[in-house]
Amino acid sequence: MSGRLRSALIIGGQGIRARKLRTLLSMLSLFLGVLAVVVVQAGSEFAQKQLLADSELSMAKDGTLQLYLPPNDKAGPIVVDTIKGRADAVAMLHKNAVIGEPNVSPVNPGGAPFDHLDSGGRGSFVCDASGCRPAASTNAPPGKAIEVRLVALTGDIRQFRAFRVEAGQWLDFGTAPSLAPKIVLNKEAAKGFERYRVPAQMHVDGATADATPQITGVVDDGEGYGPVAYIRLDELLNWMPPKALADPNMALQIMMTPEASGFEQTLKARLIGQGMKADEIYVNTVKSRERIEDQLSLMRMIFLGMAALVLLIGTAGILNVGLATVGERIEEFALRRAVGTPRALLAGIVLAETLLTGLMTAAAAIGVGALGIKVGAGMFAGRFPSVQDIVFPWQAGVAGVIAGLVAGLLGGLVPAIRAARIPIATVMRA
Repeated sequence: MSGRLRSALIIGGQGIRARKLRTLLSMLSLFLGVLAVVVVQAGSEFAQKQLLADSELSMAKDGTLQLYLPPNDKAGPIVVDTIKGRADAVAMLHKNAVIGEPNVSPVNPGGAPFDHLDSGGRGSFVCDASGCRPAASTNAPPGKAIEVRLVALTGDIRQFRAFRVEAGQWLDFGTAPSLAPKIVLNKEAAKGFERYRVPAQMHVDGATADATPQITGVVDDGEGYGPVAYIRLDELLNWMPPKALADPNMALQIMMTPEASGFEQTLKARLIGQGMKADEIYVNTVKSRERIEDQLSLMRMIFLGMAALVLLIGTAGILNVGLATVGERIEEFALRRAVGTPRALLAGIVLAETLLTGLMTAAAAIGVGALGIKVGAGMFAGRFPSVQDIVFPWQAGVAGVIAGLVAGLLGGLVPAIRAARIPIATVMRA
């Protein structure tokens, strides 16, 4: 640190201690502006984090590769065989299942949500070479049964979709498959099983017999429409015929990491070798962060503009106090000039005071913002579980420091120039 800079900071600090009331008034005028910048930046970071978490919950984590396959009787066996033993990819097979009394109509036909039973659900479809069509309806009598969308997994999908366990535990893929398949419900399915008491009997179309499922947990999967149950694929296959994977009506989806390019190429080559057309294999890269940034950028700019107006008012307050202070210290500055103090050092003294004032204001605003976030998270954690792990973002702290320094610089620039231009002759008139 140069001698002039050190002298400016020391004398500036002495000036702040000597005029505590004026420093406090300057900080008060600037506090709301800096706090507004901190709040806007923190709010944008929280909004981005929440939107990204919701997207990762319902779709997949940013950068995940999603591969979709059309109905094909050869796709299932190839996918399961290729993905076996891999930790960087997970396959999902979708089927409909009815849990409860056999040969009855479920309380939510088609897997409808339980709060809108009159609206119907997705319904069952049959797909073949000519396309997909609704399955023929049955005249089964109503009974105690619940229809769910059954998602069979080859591995832990939570590395791609950030499921939140609400109760119990998630599927364990490290143990031997059980003849009593374990299933994990989403929140909508759990709502149905809480409202309706049904027997522990699960019927899956095409199964050799009905299984006795074990419900081991409940997760929040971001599915906002219908009930879903997750199951290990190997446990489901225990109750399916040997050629179950060759079912042309089975929908297939694969999620993989960006580093799994070798697996992707191998799978495509095997599928094309079995007669599937290359243009029927669709791969999509999840770009949640890019999409969210587009949504948040305009809102962030609008609120930052409003915060800048408040900050500008605070800067005007520092400017007013600074000019008044320089007017009172004319004789002091003229005397310093008379004993050889350079004009640049005089300007530096004034700027040091305003910059230190801006830094202290920024520290106070950041402290209040961090405390407010901590208190707010404690108050609303019961209603909004996602705020339990919220921490004060460092980006908001950096924005507060920058705002304080910029306000101090702008508010002290004119008083600094005025102090540097005080003539030496002024001391003679004192």
